Amino acid sequence: MTVHRVMGIETEYGISVPGHPHVNSMLTSSQIVNAYANSMYGSRRGKTRWDYDEETPLRDARGFDLTRAEADPAQLTDEDTGLANVILTNGARLYVDHAHPEYSSPEITNPRDAVIWDKAGERIMARAVEFVRQIPGLQPVNLYKNNTDNKGASYGTHENYLMSRSTPFSEIVRHLTPFFVSRAVVTGSGRVGLGQNGRKHGFQLTQRADFFETEVGLETTLKRPIINTRDEPHADAEKYRRLHVIVGDANLAEVSTYLKMGTTSLVLAMLEAGALNLDLVLENPVKEMHQVSHDYTLKHLIELGSGRRLTAVQMQLEFAEQARKFVEDRWGADVDAQTLDVLTRWESVLGRLESEPMSLARELDWVAKLSILQGYRERDTLDWDDPRLHLVDLQYSDVRPDKGIAQRLQARGSLERITTDEEVIQAMTSPPTDTRAWFRGECLRRYPDHVAAASWDSVIFDIPGNDTLQRVPTMEPLKGSRDHVGALLDRSATAAELLAALNSSPR
Repeated sequence: MTVHRVMGIETEYGISVPGHPHVNSMLTSSQIVNAYANSMYGSRRGKTRWDYDEETPLRDARGFDLTRAEADPAQLTDEDTGLANVILTNGARLYVDHAHPEYSSPEITNPRDAVIWDKAGERIMARAVEFVRQIPGLQPVNLYKNNTDNKGASYGTHENYLMSRSTPFSEIVRHLTPFFVSRAVVTGSGRVGLGQNGRKHGFQLTQRADFFETEVGLETTLKRPIINTRDEPHADAEKYRRLHVIVGDANLAEVSTYLKMGTTSLVLAMLEAGALNLDLVLENPVKEMHQVSHDYTLKHLIELGSGRRLTAVQMQLEFAEQARKFVEDRWGADVDAQTLDVLTRWESVLGRLESEPMSLARELDWVAKLSILQGYRERDTLDWDDPRLHLVDLQYSDVRPDKGIAQRLQARGSLERITTDEEVIQAMTSPPTDTRAWFRGECLRRYPDHVAAASWDSVIFDIPGNDTLQRVPTMEPLKGSRDHVGALLDRSATAAELLAALNSSPR
C-alpha cells in the first residue's frame, strides 16, 4: 500500500456572533447544524440518530482502558449530549463537538479524495452560515476554519488513518514523533501570535503547536500529546488500528491538505512494511515542536538524542528520500500515479523551502498567509502586535466565499487547486463510491424514513412490522462500496427489500 488507505479528516470550526461575544457557543453551534439539516433535508431531519453503542473512546493503544471516573468529560465522546447531530447523505457527520460545529468527512481511500470531501465540508459550513442568516430571530454567525481563538482556546483538526494492527505501537511513536514535529513546514496554516493565548508578538508556522504538552497520551482537549493513543478503529479491531492524529492544522490550501494526508500515508506504508530505517529520536519533542513552529525562517536546528542537529526541512527530506527509495524498490515503474505525484510534490516543496520558501505562496497555507501579512506590514509599517494583522489572520480562515481571504485567493487562482468545483459540489451530497460511506450515504438518501441510526461501522433500520431494530454491521471499511452493493441497492426499492436481500445472502 502506498498513499492509498482508508482515511478521513474531522474539523471543528471556530464560531463567532458579531457584536455578541458572550453567546452560548453550544447553542449557536446547534443552530448552525440544525439550520443546514432543516434546509437540506426538511422534515427528514432528526429521524436518524448517531449510534454510540459500539464506540470505545477510552481504550488506549498501550494496552489498557481508562476508567470513566478517571477520564475528563471531554473524552466521553460516546455519550449522547442531546446536541445537534446529523448524518449527511455524503456519508459525513455534522454535529456539535463541545462548543464547535464539526464536520467529520466520510471514509475515503486516497489524499485527493480527502481534499475533495474536506472542501465539501467548507462549502457545507458556508451554506449553513447562509441558512442561519435567513432564519428570523437568529443572529448572523461567522465560521472560521482555524484552530485557535488566540485567547487560550484551541479546537482540533484531526486526521484518521486505518493501518495494520500488527504494526508495533512503539515503532509508530518512534518514527511518527519526528515526522509530526517536522512536517509543520509543509502542513502549517500560519498564525499571528505566539503562545497559547497569542500574546507574545510574532508569526509562527502552525496554529496548534503551542497547545501540545506531552509526547504520548489519550487526551485530545487537555495535556494534548503529539502521538494520540486512542484505540478505537471503527472497524475489525483484530485487523485494524485507526491512527488518530491530532497535531494537524485546519488547512485551506488544497496542496497543504493533499501533502498532509499523502505524506503521512506514505510514512505509514513504510512503517507497516518495516522499511523505515531512520534514527531521528528527538531529545525534547514537545519543546522542538514549539520551536519549529516559532521559526518561520526555517533555520531552527532540532536536537536529536544522538547529538545530531538538523532543520525541520532537512528532517522531512530524510523521510522523503526514504519514501522515494521505498516506492522505487517495491513498485518501480508500476507505482500508481497519485503516489508518484505526492512524492514529486513533496520533494519539490521541500527543495523550495530550503532555497526560496516564499515561492510557495500558491501552495502552502502558512506561506500564503505570511505573504499577505508581510504586504500589510511593509505598506503600513506594522509590527506583529498590530490588531490589524490579527484580523487578517482570522479573515484568512472565514468560510464565506466573498469574505474569506483563502476563499478569494482560490477563486482568482492565487491558491493552486487540485480539485474542481464540480467534484466538490457533488461531494456535498454524494458519498465516496469506494468505501462503506457509499452504503451509509445511499441508505440515508434512498430510505430516509427507515434508517433509525447509523455510525461509522453500522446502519440501523426500523422496518414497519418488525418488533426490533435491525443493525447492518459495516466493520470492513472497503465493503459497502458502489461496486460491492450498488446493484443490490438498485434492486431494493424499499428498506425492507434491502434487509430481506441482505439476510438471505452472504455479505
